[in-house]
Amino acid sequence: MDYQDFLKGKSQSGRFDGFDPIFIPDFLFDFQAELVDWSVRKGKSAIFADCGLGKTPMQLVWAENIVRKENKPVLIVTPLAVSPQTLREGKKFGIECKRSVDGKVVGKITVTNYEKLHLFNPDDFVGVVCDESSILKNFDGKRKAIITEFLRTRPYRLLCTATAAPNDYIELGTTSEALGELGFMDMLTR
Repeated sequence: MDYQDFLKGKSQSGRFDGFDPIFIPDFLFDFQAELVDWSVRKGKSAIFADCGLGKTPMQLVWAENIVRKENKPVLIVTPLAVSPQTLREGKKFGIECKRSVDGKVVGKITVTNYEKLHLFNPDDFVGVVCDESSILKNFDGKRKAIITEFLRTRPYRLLCTATAAPNDYIELGTTSEALGELGFMDMLTR
């Protein structure tokens, strides 16, 4: 095997499985609009943006795009303390979202917390947003397995976090696995 064949064997597709965005509102800053545009076109992506850069409006606009294109619900999963903020920002920006803690779909964009995810049926949702997705970093955790399995067959996935570090191979690997790209253990061996 020559070196070029070796490199080809290591490369990943970087495919785009989404669509051109339908809804990019004026309230997004230019960099936010670019990230949403890219994420919607990817279909399965991650946004690593520091605190205060507007991950919540970006994920709401991403979810609204998926809902408008597919006419099916999207689930936003957050830590318990973040759910109220997501609902407030949805109201502020005119994107309807409702909270559910019992596994029921209550709107086109349903918000719940990670502790309640097991109550939901993934087949009820065409897309899923994982806010503060660094929770996946606990690669031995039961919750990581529940989240990854829930996401496995969803055609649209968005993971958002402020804590991803370029040198944190555990977080990058678990994110890649949750997005349906290279599995965590595969990443370590390639």
